[in-house]
Amino acid sequence: MPSNDVRILLQAAVPTAAVGALAAVVSGVVAGGKGAIGAVVATLVVILFMGLGLYILQRTAKSLPHLFQAMGLLLYATQILLLFVFVAAFKNTTLFHPKAFALTLVAGTLAWIAAQTRAHMKSKILYVEPEKSGHSS
Repeated sequence: MPSNDVRILLQAAVPTAAVGALAAVVSGVVAGGKGAIGAVVATLVVILFMGLGLYILQRTAKSLPHLFQAMGLLLYATQILLLFVFVAAFKNTTLFHPKAFALTLVAGTLAWIAAQTRAHMKSKILYVEPEKSGHSS
């Protein structure tokens, strides 16, 4: 992964982890230990899903640039669908507090999207190949 991609990944993952830590504290106070566990699991799921999605999207951009936009839309739709599947699958679990899990999943996803958007807006990525200095037209 090029350094710019790693930088964007970190700039999205760190705020998401911070939101997850805050959610774990709040869930722990409100719903006890199971609430904190649900928030931590949700944060890990968000970072894993969204990080993997960013990695796949960056690989697609490099190998198949003409499919980048369509792949991005498909990827985000798939990620949101899979997150809903996770919420539905763990709706009645006794391993952790399902409501803390679901709320943290939503908050973490929104934090990731906002942080990733900010990272892309601040990055200096060339979208046009500069002309070589030794070549004259």
